[in-house]
Amino acid sequence: MDSKKQWRERIWALLEERGIATFPRPVYGRIPNFRGAERAAYRLDELEEWRKAKVVKINPDAPQRPARRKALEEGKKLLMPTPRLREGFLLLDPGKIPRSEYGRASTIKGAFSYGVKVGLDDLREMGRVDFILEGSVVVNRWGERIGKGEGYGELEFAILRELGLVDDNTPISTTVHDLQVVEERLPQDPWDVPIDYILTPTRTIRAERGPRPKGVLWDLLPEEKVVEIPLLGELKRIKIKSNTL
Repeated sequence: MDSKKQWRERIWALLEERGIATFPRPVYGRIPNFRGAERAAYRLDELEEWRKAKVVKINPDAPQRPARRKALEEGKKLLMPTPRLREGFLLLDPGKIPRSEYGRASTIKGAFSYGVKVGLDDLREMGRVDFILEGSVVVNRWGERIGKGEGYGELEFAILRELGLVDDNTPISTTVHDLQVVEERLPQDPWDVPIDYILTPTRTIRAERGPRPKGVLWDLLPEEKVVEIPLLGELKRIKIKSNTL
């Protein structure tokens, strides 16, 4: 089986060679933006879980920007991780943002202007996250997903699960180009979070996924991540204090 790195390199090269990749380029090292990202985001309307969702978490990468704007336009509260989780999460309430600014608020810079930084206590008060949209480099029908290799999407889910805001039944989807969907099995690690739905510009795929991690896998988490991400450090201190680590 090819490694995660080999899969990433293959898909990044394919998107560039076929002229599918769009700004920001080159897509190497990124969650790749692609032609048709907006059409893929529109497919969220096919999912009952999305239509019913009141609070959604969407990653900050470029190809998911149409979905972030869509969430705000539909009156959903948007939980957006800050890049590398350095500043935790931002919560954007569409009721507190001028409708004319939803487009700007869906960008990273705009989210910092219109969103509110939320800590662990704020997240608990916010309540459950109803729907998650992730960015991906490559996925398959088993719900196996490979991201850009830094593990932040997995950490975001793990933190929310530690807080009881998501669980095994929380619907998770991804928007990708059709070329990012492969027929082969993908290498997975214990911390990887399988997805339920794959949305492309041409189709919606229901994945046959397995169980998800129960929270942060502290024994496998490099200490430098805990140091780099204040939210993780705070959560670890709470866990140690309560002797539940």
